[in-house]
Amino acid sequence: MIETTYAMASAAAGNEPSGGITGWATHLMEQLGAPGAGVAIALENLFPPLPSEVILPLAGFTAAQGRMSLLAALVWTTAGSVAGALALYGVGALIGRDRIRALAARLPLVKLADLDRTEAWFARHGGKAVFFGRMIPIFRSLISVPAGLERMRLTTFLLYTTLGSLLWNTVFVLAGYWLGDNWTAVQDYVGVYSKAVVALVAVAVLVFLAVRIVKARGGRHRGPQTREFDRDRIF
Repeated sequence: MIETTYAMASAAAGNEPSGGITGWATHLMEQLGAPGAGVAIALENLFPPLPSEVILPLAGFTAAQGRMSLLAALVWTTAGSVAGALALYGVGALIGRDRIRALAARLPLVKLADLDRTEAWFARHGGKAVFFGRMIPIFRSLISVPAGLERMRLTTFLLYTTLGSLLWNTVFVLAGYWLGDNWTAVQDYVGVYSKAVVALVAVAVLVFLAVRIVKARGGRHRGPQTREFDRDRIF
């Protein structure tokens, strides 16, 4: 039965080799059941290159084959998401705000005022950032780090992380459950979403750097003129 389910998952994934992500995740679920899906998602949080858009629909597909219950798939994948997020929260807390500020002070084009604004924004909207961040590729994992850096109240962090993770996981687990052998179609749609997010982040970073470089050059050019103007005013 295990080999049959594994073969079906591999065939649905386009005959992906057993060493691929699908084969690895399938093996975990076959060996451990629903807890295996939770382990896979916990690792996905810690290592973002592992795609949740593969693991979650696969968990739904496995549930549709009767290898685990749908409820167990949802509970364990959400528990795995929370466990991974907690680990990254701990990383942020260990690094600490002071170390980040010391690092930022050494970086070109980055000002401590940027961190001040970011911290102020996170203080006002941290809960929403954690909740919605759990549904955005890249930020799904990264959002836990600033929450730890800012020492967000742990109960608040757990609440919003659990709710956001449950919503995201439910959509993809149910998609895999309903699509059956066609569960891999989810990857195509989420792939477009992920690429759009990456493109927006890249554009935002480039705009930020361009603005800072232009301002830095403008400041150097205005410097001598400003000093000469000040001498004229003094004399």
